[in-house]
Amino acid sequence: MGADDGRRVTITAIAREAGVSVPTVSRVLNGRSDVAPDTRERVEELLRHHGYRRRTSRSVRRAGLVDLVFNDLDSPWAVEIIRGVEDVGHGAGVGTVVSAIHRQPTAARQWLQNLRTRATDGVIFVTSHLSPPLHAQLRRLNVPVVVVDPAGVPAMDVPTIGATNWAGGLAATEHLLAIGHRRIGFVAGPTSLLCSRARLDGYRAGLESAGVPVDDVLIHPGDFYHASGFAAGTALLDLADPPTGIFAASDQMAFGVYEAIRRRGLRVPDDVSVVGFDDLPEARWASPPLTTVRQPLVEMGRLAARTVLRLAQGEGIDSPRVELATELVVRDSTAPPTGSTGPS
Repeated sequence: MGADDGRRVTITAIAREAGVSVPTVSRVLNGRSDVAPDTRERVEELLRHHGYRRRTSRSVRRAGLVDLVFNDLDSPWAVEIIRGVEDVGHGAGVGTVVSAIHRQPTAARQWLQNLRTRATDGVIFVTSHLSPPLHAQLRRLNVPVVVVDPAGVPAMDVPTIGATNWAGGLAATEHLLAIGHRRIGFVAGPTSLLCSRARLDGYRAGLESAGVPVDDVLIHPGDFYHASGFAAGTALLDLADPPTGIFAASDQMAFGVYEAIRRRGLRVPDDVSVVGFDDLPEARWASPPLTTVRQPLVEMGRLAARTVLRLAQGEGIDSPRVELATELVVRDSTAPPTGSTGPS
């Protein structure tokens, strides 16, 4: 009996291979707690190996719902992801249940408890760390999972959707260098997120490839939100030798940098150039319109929804790790530094 026989394998065959009774396999499939941990692990490994999908009402009749779980919902970035998931869900006749767990273990446990009382076709986590215990519980409930912009490195059997963050950070930095800036500040995102670390690495790589030393004084922490961009922008402008250009790792932080510049009586881009990351809808309507790195947020949501629905139907996916391309969008917030006519 091999992995290719997944569609024909029976509970009886799984029980025989695992050396346990059929009721024990049934208890594992139903997420019951009265199974020894080593027995559960052995049975679950065989179920995964043979591609077994339990024949319950969930597999025959789908729930018609997908769960979309954020840490927080107070961001236009989240709205773009929701738009993409909703777009695919609407076309497939599937509703979307949106939740926020606010990075609190108690909220995550409550969400999981609520999930146990109803059906779902799958769960999409956004900028989250899918802990092994949570993943194991969802697996016992036979719920497929996809993670968008994971906080850490998920298990190999958890598909992830992201963007080319390193390339985007490199493109933003190279743009400022190309128009003559040599002292470039960086407002970083949360270090817990892979996407944040990749953008910072792209910034560093851009400077190093141009022979410009990386000055840690010019790197300030942020959290992707407006207030942290304002605080970082203020700190950078307070330096004895302030930057002539600032790259913020999110559009919202870039708008905070705008405010810090404005309160100093300075102007963008005449006195300080600014680059963001995301290309939120308001980036084009800012004053001046923001130069930024576009990441395809709506398409990331669409792909996550398509992936989790395919998994819910027992179908395979092309790749467990997908990064969609970013693109630099040049608008009016960047210009050569004062007194410069172009790259040196």
